[in-house]
Amino acid sequence: MPDIERFDFRHAVNLAMIPDTARPPSGAMHLLITGANGFIGRALARRLLSAPAPLPGRSEPMGRLTLIDLGFEGPEVPRVRRLAGSIADSSVRARAFDTPVDVVFHLASIPGGMAEQNYELGRQVNIDATLCLLEAARTQALFASRVPIFVFASSIAVLGAPLPALVDDATPLRPSLSYGAHKLIGEILLEDFNRRSWIRGRALRLPGIVARPAQRTGQMSAFMSDLIRELAAGRSYNCPVAADSTTWLMSVPCVVRNLLHAATLSESACAHRQVWTLPALHTSLRGLVDAVAEAFDNDAPERVSFASDAALEANFGHYPPLRTPAAEAAGFVHDGDLVTLARQALEPAL
Repeated sequence: MPDIERFDFRHAVNLAMIPDTARPPSGAMHLLITGANGFIGRALARRLLSAPAPLPGRSEPMGRLTLIDLGFEGPEVPRVRRLAGSIADSSVRARAFDTPVDVVFHLASIPGGMAEQNYELGRQVNIDATLCLLEAARTQALFASRVPIFVFASSIAVLGAPLPALVDDATPLRPSLSYGAHKLIGEILLEDFNRRSWIRGRALRLPGIVARPAQRTGQMSAFMSDLIRELAAGRSYNCPVAADSTTWLMSVPCVVRNLLHAATLSESACAHRQVWTLPALHTSLRGLVDAVAEAFDNDAPERVSFASDAALEANFGHYPPLRTPAAEAAGFVHDGDLVTLARQALEPAL
């Protein structure tokens, strides 16, 4: 189990000893992204660095952006501090919070397929390290009197499979994979820390996000991104699920907009709810192929074939209509239509 008490004590001392010169300029924000070298993390970081005021509707400039991941590529960037290592490492977390953090975007996780294959690693990162990250935020709230906003990337995996004929805000949560169970535990922890005023918590249940990079990192649902990328580029693709399989999708730029929106929600908007299932577009795989053809003006339907992997279809191919009134009332959005989603899926989020 994570060494919470020892970490809290050392971290409390570090916070108390921070000199004023080490802090961001007065009024400037310190933002933290875990999983920052993932495809969503990179898009979010680009968006935060693209404007003088990183958060929509707020005027504070960004004094520092701290990124955590196992490794990084490319040159150093002004105002950006890159911490290479695991969030399961207490020294990495201590360095991340060595100056008080205003907003945490917690994206790091061991994804579904990998978490199924390696229970110990999945638990260490998805549960233990998430709890330690929340404890670091709690320590900051107690010893530095700054309560951070904590945006947690949860997942529709908390719903489980099979799903009912309609999913809405009242649908019971019955995760069928360890990854979904891990995310549900994270939601419960976030709500409890929020109740105690140690964080200002917001958790978003992400649908399928497209398009992931081509390299494999353990996501069982990567075929949806592969389909868009390959067909948009004019190549043939053998889809591993049937044409009438249905799913919920959102583009990378759209999920970045929703993450930023979560960070700027008012206290009143979060008073009675801190967890939202995001709006998403409901589509069949055949409908997605047709949207790619229209978006990129090509012959995508003629270059795709369909198989039927029973395991993939059971977990990712039988998504019913989705109703998300709570998220929509709070201002969260989907891509609008499938053609827009297909175009945005291959664009950087700026």
